[in-house]
Amino acid sequence: MASPDDLKFQEFEEATDLLLADPGASTLSMSGSSSMALAGATGDIKLDMSDDEGQEESSELLRGEKQTSGFWTFEYYQSFFNVDTMQVLDRVKGSVMHLPGRNFIKHTLQSSPDLYGPFWICVTLVFSLAISGNLSTFLNSLGSPHYHYRPQFHRVTIAAVVIFLYAWLVPLGVWGFLTWRQREERQQSGYSFLETVCVYGYSLFIYIPTSVLWILPFEWLRWLLILVAMVISGSVLVLTFWPVVRDDTKVTAFATVATIVVLHALLSIGCKMYFFQTATHTPVPTLAPNHTAAVLTNKTH
Repeated sequence: MASPDDLKFQEFEEATDLLLADPGASTLSMSGSSSMALAGATGDIKLDMSDDEGQEESSELLRGEKQTSGFWTFEYYQSFFNVDTMQVLDRVKGSVMHLPGRNFIKHTLQSSPDLYGPFWICVTLVFSLAISGNLSTFLNSLGSPHYHYRPQFHRVTIAAVVIFLYAWLVPLGVWGFLTWRQREERQQSGYSFLETVCVYGYSLFIYIPTSVLWILPFEWLRWLLILVAMVISGSVLVLTFWPVVRDDTKVTAFATVATIVVLHALLSIGCKMYFFQTATHTPVPTLAPNHTAAVLTNKTH
């Protein structure tokens, strides 16, 4: 059985004696700085194996300070679509079930906007409006003997122009106005253009199921659905932009919010009025039997 003295670290006197006998022998030193010094008779060769470069790169990635690519490269725009399915679903859910007092950009987007969700929401809404509008027209005119169904493909083009112009030009105008007001009033920085576009894109999601329900041929139900969709989507915009404009003058703040709400209402009402028109059938006049006989008699003479 080993004694406690045998378990202690021993000094290797033989190695010391060998170094004293042959000073020119090669030695290997392993230090905490991860460097290796090789001493020889002709001189010293020092190999530095430190991983400082790797640590700096890792720290840059953790801090998010890695230099981004130029705007003319594909990698620059690829970062705007770098989201997973769960992130998109959470943002869609946040735009539909938006809680009062929660900023959509700060709490839902977490200052990390994307273009993947807004792009596909706009594309889906375009086809939803066009297809649902065609089905609504077909169902409303189904009982008319003089109606011949013709697919109205031009509605896809009109829906695409309206939706994408609204989803890009209106955020551009709002962002430009807010940026100008912040410089004039020396207020705190607001939202970026990408964040503004992202908010508008996700706020349009509620109109996708609404446009599908507009197929039902009940005019009162359609207007009720418009009101519900406007309240849900409009609340996302108001609660998001109000903290930015509330420090401005009261007239400017309320005028800005009112303009945002009015433009949003015009979009929803305009889509309903154009794509889901109420069918009006013009009755075909019928001739009385006596009048028909008289007309035929006059033609024979």
